[in-house]
Amino acid sequence: MPLNCSMQRGLTTRRCPVSPAKINPIRNSPRASLATRPSFGERLCHKDSQKRLQTLSLKQRIPPRSWDSHMHVVEPQRFPLSPDALYQTPTHTLREALAFESSIGVDNFVFVQPSIYGFDNSCLLEALKEVGPSRGRGIVAIDPNNIKPQTLTEWHALGVRGVRINLKSVGKVLNEQELAQTCLQQANAIRHLGWMIQIYLPLNMVPMLEQIIPQLDVRVCIDHFGGPDLPSISWNDHTSFDPYSLPGFSSLVSLLREGKTYVKISAPYRFTKDKHMRDIQATTLELLRTAPDRVVYATDWPHTRSDNVDIRPFTEACLQWCGDSEVIEKVFRLNAEEMLGVESTP
Repeated sequence: MPLNCSMQRGLTTRRCPVSPAKINPIRNSPRASLATRPSFGERLCHKDSQKRLQTLSLKQRIPPRSWDSHMHVVEPQRFPLSPDALYQTPTHTLREALAFESSIGVDNFVFVQPSIYGFDNSCLLEALKEVGPSRGRGIVAIDPNNIKPQTLTEWHALGVRGVRINLKSVGKVLNEQELAQTCLQQANAIRHLGWMIQIYLPLNMVPMLEQIIPQLDVRVCIDHFGGPDLPSISWNDHTSFDPYSLPGFSSLVSLLREGKTYVKISAPYRFTKDKHMRDIQATTLELLRTAPDRVVYATDWPHTRSDNVDIRPFTEACLQWCGDSEVIEKVFRLNAEEMLGVESTP
């Protein structure tokens, strides 16, 4: 996989855009413009930088102080799963998580409450206590009608900065009124702390959020590319994929442009049927083109309900799709810091 031009540990490269790959939604849609096409000089710059960076590992190319904005720790023997859990999973300890993050060069991470623990955040909070707020943040799941403000304040001191509404993992579908009520109840419980709402729902439900999010007065992050239902495609050299063909994608872009919503590029294996991720590539490129300040990278480690996932190729691809060091810095660090309320240091 081609390497990108970026600011790396121990090596400063010239900023130069990466030539888009063949499957480019910008070039293959009416939204294309001459301004998006790399010049001959830019292509030479990219090629030259590829040669100079070939010997660098993925760990060396990840920007310092990067964030994995979505990962889990699961220890069923210490912290039993919810009786309503829809699946079982092996143990994935904090020690294993830290080793994984170190292996790809990520310094900071966000522990996200998985559906299998319901409203019991004990496992997440224990991991967050061990890591500390200097490197970790937490996104919990709460019943807003049964949570004490003092409990939320205590969790805030540990590094919790948001609540999760998880519809897609449990197959729950809400109408617009139900979704609005759910989001408003959560927002009312956390607004005074400056927390965010993280929501996982199918992409075709995202249009409902266009009317809901402006009422919340909190930041919102939509999980995993917005939860698209990607089609099966017979790919060849002439195939293109337009993410605007996906119901809900245009609404997702509109929300990102409004400035209060973020989206995670994460867990591609949950959606794509293409081993080369060309539909994911087209989707990511369009998100980066339209809202580079609202896209955050995440691994979704340990990839529950998926077998033998190696997230490194996807991480390599994200670096390439970002193109230049400025966008890489945003996607891997700055956008996450802003979303989570982390004070950034130069």
